[in-house]
Amino acid sequence: MDTQTNSAPLLDLGPAARQIAGMLDAIDDARLAGPTPCPDVTVAAMLAHVEGLATAFRDAARKDLGATTDTAPSVESGVLTDGWRSTLPVALDEMVAAWRSPEAWQGMTRAGSVDLPGEVAGMVALNELVLHGWDLARATGQPYRAEDAHLRSSLALLADLGDNPPPTSPFGPPVPVPDDAPLLDRAVARSGRRPDWKPEG
Repeated sequence: MDTQTNSAPLLDLGPAARQIAGMLDAIDDARLAGPTPCPDVTVAAMLAHVEGLATAFRDAARKDLGATTDTAPSVESGVLTDGWRSTLPVALDEMVAAWRSPEAWQGMTRAGSVDLPGEVAGMVALNELVLHGWDLARATGQPYRAEDAHLRSSLALLADLGDNPPPTSPFGPPVPVPDDAPLLDRAVARSGRRPDWKPEG
């Protein structure tokens, strides 16, 4: 991982957020009830989850702790609000801007009702964008590309969970992939997802 300085954040979440924002226009209403790589999670619920996590991690970066940072995430029960095509990009932009402050990566903060170092919270925020961006791309038949630095960050974060994540973890056991598989496939597999997943199963 890059060494943090007082003048720059560890990682820029912008590219991962832009990947998600760039997919929204192609997600028509007919796709909202469709499945995603996360079991029992529809496209609509995933989009709602992404908007909620964007707000929560924005506030975590700002150290603005309260209702948004104290609520444990529940991707399955997300309710997509009217106007999401307009509000979700704004939420993502605000999240990205907040994590561009070096202070966001310093000290302690809270996200999902868990207290954790700012540096770890930033990595978790990025991992959420990377994995859920891939989820949405696969669910809606769109291309997806993640930066190598972002994928390495996700791999490092997920590796800390070991091969048997606790029941409370949002990630399943790693899916086996070849050692020389692309970084994206390795990150996706490490989270418990099948890199070859398609909507038909």
